[in-house]
Amino acid sequence: MKQYKLMGAIAFSGALALALGGCAADTGGGDDDTEPQETKSADYNPQDRDALQAGGEARFPTNEIPEQLNSFNGDASADTARLAAWYMPQILLQEADGTPYKHDAYLDEWSIDTVDGNTQITFTFTEEAHWNDGTDMDWTAIEATWQANNGTNEEFNPNATDGYKQIASVEPGDTDKTAIVTFDGEFAWPEMPFLTGIIHPALNDPETFNTAMIDNPHPEWGAGPYTIDEFDAKGGYVSFVPNTEWWGDEPLLDKVSFRALEASASINAFKADEIDQVGVNTKDRLEQVSDMDDITIYRSTQTASTLIQVDAEKPQFEDVKVREAFFKAINIDQQKQIAWNGLDYEEEPAGSLTLFPFQPGYENALAEAGWEYNPDDSKALLEEAGWVEGDDGIREKDGEKLSVVFPVWSDDATQEAIAKSLQAQMKEVGIDFQIDIRPSTDFSNDYVSKNWDVSSLRFTSSDPFGAAWFCQLYCMDMGLNLSGVQSPEMDERIHEEVESLTSAEEQTAAAMKLEAEIFQDWGLIPLYNGPSISAVKTGLANLTPEPYVGLDGFGVQPVENVGWMK
Repeated sequence: MKQYKLMGAIAFSGALALALGGCAADTGGGDDDTEPQETKSADYNPQDRDALQAGGEARFPTNEIPEQLNSFNGDASADTARLAAWYMPQILLQEADGTPYKHDAYLDEWSIDTVDGNTQITFTFTEEAHWNDGTDMDWTAIEATWQANNGTNEEFNPNATDGYKQIASVEPGDTDKTAIVTFDGEFAWPEMPFLTGIIHPALNDPETFNTAMIDNPHPEWGAGPYTIDEFDAKGGYVSFVPNTEWWGDEPLLDKVSFRALEASASINAFKADEIDQVGVNTKDRLEQVSDMDDITIYRSTQTASTLIQVDAEKPQFEDVKVREAFFKAINIDQQKQIAWNGLDYEEEPAGSLTLFPFQPGYENALAEAGWEYNPDDSKALLEEAGWVEGDDGIREKDGEKLSVVFPVWSDDATQEAIAKSLQAQMKEVGIDFQIDIRPSTDFSNDYVSKNWDVSSLRFTSSDPFGAAWFCQLYCMDMGLNLSGVQSPEMDERIHEEVESLTSAEEQTAAAMKLEAEIFQDWGLIPLYNGPSISAVKTGLANLTPEPYVGLDGFGVQPVENVGWMK
């Protein structure tokens, strides 16, 4: 489960703008009376601070209040990252296209240079920058972030080592306020590791890093315009208020709150004026808000991929032929039609988990791998693997039926319909596909513990540097891709054939080529990307400043600028 790095693993759910399992419109154009809808690259009501009033509250839904609240930890989720953005440092921000820029409250300057053949990035913190417990914010925060995430100490459980492991040293500059980060040779993505933010030096200890923030947000280790007000994990509620330790622009809102809500509960809460924004990525959810006054519908391209994966470590999926048969039995076009019914949305085939079709260098790696919807091939592969069709149509081998469990962490009707279509597709080839509806609050624990045979979820991207995070997605023991098909040999190839290259263009081309080979292990495949569609109370501006929410593309904006129009 990753969050604000390459990706955030999100429950396959229609509940929120954060968790966009349903997505967009019928490939046939939706209902006959549906007018074509524009889907922008970003659509989040950007406004200057001068146009906004001081005061008020913004109330949001979330899938869950996750157990692990350290957003750098490998057991954290995208919901962790979303909450962390409101009280942890955002030292680098991003435009909607992913272009990074510094947050002036934290950094006086930053620069990227090449020194003696090594890429070097320098950060200089402002004099005022400090943590909530009074600790000065200086080079030690960069050092602690590097040491916890670079993979050299196996006792740490980081969510990704990409970028950090390429760093050779972190040292102070002329003063402790300056951190000099030196990479080992030339590195194609030097800003990448620090788009995630930084950790308090107190977390530079494996036990603290791994366990201290379980069910405890530790606001004293934060530093930002807001701080924790109420935290009730059991009740599914977190709120933030302006931070008296903050030294930058005043936060516009008096209060920001998040409630953990199931899909149906979130739409009802929005209609009852209990929350101010909700995901409406299905026809049914859009219809439920269609007659509401004083709301605005925002539609943007989401930088996310809906995917499906199998657990190759489960007995029924140990044989690669069974895994290939499973994936070739999936009718992706039918999945899209159900997910996008009534939303009038189309997109290019999603053939990669590394890049999106609109990005330079994209290749359809899934097609290159030889995937196609072909039930006849699927049946033949299962026969070759020794699975014989029984009297009830379900295949058997050595007295065991070919049965798999597929959780749906949502009560959304569209998600159930998608699952049932998968069930029918699997039945056609002789696989007993058991749907298990579960609450979204179970997602984090279920996913990490692999309490599933097949899972479908969203991987969301926080920046456009797809190849930079290739290892996070496809290396062993990274915790995001849990298909179990990774190997030491592929880890070595990823390092030699992708990570060792010194330019972004070379890495991207190599990653796309290697991804096609990885797909042939048949552990997971992309299904589609889709839009982010949200209903929002009119007047709320600078929406989704956190990672993984979707209305602002790759954007990450300062949370202090979220507010209500004058």
